[in-house]
Amino acid sequence: MEVRGRGVVQGQGSAAAQHRHRHPPPAAAPRVQAGDALPLPIRHTNLIFSALFAASLAYLMRRWREKIRSSTPLHVVGLAEMLAIFGLIASLIYLLSFFGIAFVQSIVSSSDDDEDFLVGSSGAPATAAAPSRSRQQQAPAPCALLGSPAAAAAHEKMPEEDEEIVAAVVAGKIPSYVLETRLGDCRRAAGIRREAVRRITGREIDGLPLDGFDYASILGQCCELPVGYVQVPVGIAGPLLLDGQRFYVPMATTEGCLVASTNRGCKAIAESGGATSVVLRDGMTRAPVARLPTARRAAELKAFLEDPANFDTLSLVFNRSSRFARLQGVQCAMAGRNLYMRFSCSTGDAMGMNMVSKGVQNVLDFLQDDFPDMDVISISGNFCSDKKPAAVNWIEGRGKSVVCEAVIKEDVVKKVLKTNVQSLVELNTIKNLAGSAIAGALGGFNAHASNIVTAIFIATGQDPAQNVESSHCITMLEPINDGKDLHISVTMPSIEVGTVGGGTQLASQSACLDLLGVKGANQDSPGSNARLLATVVAGGVLAGELSLLSALAAGQLVKSHMKYNRSSKDMSKALP
Repeated sequence: MEVRGRGVVQGQGSAAAQHRHRHPPPAAAPRVQAGDALPLPIRHTNLIFSALFAASLAYLMRRWREKIRSSTPLHVVGLAEMLAIFGLIASLIYLLSFFGIAFVQSIVSSSDDDEDFLVGSSGAPATAAAPSRSRQQQAPAPCALLGSPAAAAAHEKMPEEDEEIVAAVVAGKIPSYVLETRLGDCRRAAGIRREAVRRITGREIDGLPLDGFDYASILGQCCELPVGYVQVPVGIAGPLLLDGQRFYVPMATTEGCLVASTNRGCKAIAESGGATSVVLRDGMTRAPVARLPTARRAAELKAFLEDPANFDTLSLVFNRSSRFARLQGVQCAMAGRNLYMRFSCSTGDAMGMNMVSKGVQNVLDFLQDDFPDMDVISISGNFCSDKKPAAVNWIEGRGKSVVCEAVIKEDVVKKVLKTNVQSLVELNTIKNLAGSAIAGALGGFNAHASNIVTAIFIATGQDPAQNVESSHCITMLEPINDGKDLHISVTMPSIEVGTVGGGTQLASQSACLDLLGVKGANQDSPGSNARLLATVVAGGVLAGELSLLSALAAGQLVKSHMKYNRSSKDMSKALP
């Protein structure tokens, strides 16, 4: 899929007025401090623990003096003294941590310089006075998205505290990856990292937005070292009439014609009575690889894993990893003394890679008792196979295996698709079947299934890299009812989707899932939301295949792309 950048037409008005409208003056919003991540401002927290320390110490000293005078053993303590001792220890730990963390972290950071991708070109540690001198020598202006938004326009310095952190990151004294933890503010950390990148590379990244995104929502699960976010437009194709329901399918793409073409396919399907789907299989896979001393020993382990008598035991061990994970089977293959074990399990409404990996690890630990000579090389041995075109997924399936079909009436083929049944059938045979065979395609017996799969994946928070196997599809067209009507189907054996976990919990992606009615986990029937999403993906592919093949048969492809996939701006006016 070709990605083309698009310009943005700005509104009328002076640049200064627009800048003031978009960016209020610094006084309008308080500056975010690192201590804002605490329940109380950090100065209040310091005051509380300092007072607690002093009060506890004073009380204990007074009590101990009284015990000494009255010859009472010091180890005999009451409830009040126990509370005072606890308060003394807690406040002491806090104060030592607070005042000592900067010193300790500076030592750790200096030893990790080579691990951080944001190390300055000099690589030399700076003295205490070096940051201020380096700031005076910095040629680029401060990032407009840090501190005061109006600072860049007026060429003012950013807040001194942020300036010192940026300088430390550039110099390699503070690893970029610790900013969120150290500052306690994900948005501020992203802004500081962004400015550090700008200074190191000398490249302006003004077109990459920073504000308007919840960086806390991706911390530790979706993206590391963020400096902004990419905007991808989302279009709606539909209604897609599938299994008696109407779906409005969100598609995130930068390719012109794609949404419009899929929308036309949806129209043709709806006017012909809708499409139907069936889920043939639902199971995520993970295939570790282990090395045994000999091929004979590897064959013994293979026989143990594939023996039906052992399945209940393996299933019990595997299923401990999750209340949704359920082992379905184990398929093994050998290469010399290396054994590849392909585990398949149901994963509820999650896509399930982490879930099946945990279950596999449980089984490997269990097998180690009976096969102590087993050397586990990797939890993934590529027999899974994830994010790579593989015949095992094409034949055995991975994720959800779905078939979607529809009968398109003759009059709809002519009026909506602007072609005829015979031309479509002939084109599909020569292009999708014979042409793909000539090319040696693996799972690619279709016109453009990956276009629709990827667009829906991005919109709904799926892993876009899994479009590789999820786009495996064979498109079949044949005439029925004496050649008057068209039967079309798509068979997709490895659609890997989920409605919980990963990017599905982000606000925009969650909204798209909600639009389809599959947001989150289905409490009544675990796994049904993910299966429904898989059928919608297959239905979207069916609509996309139908429309593109019709455009090719009618010779409309180039004309449509010239109309919808090119900028309509008069670029000559933008030239000097």
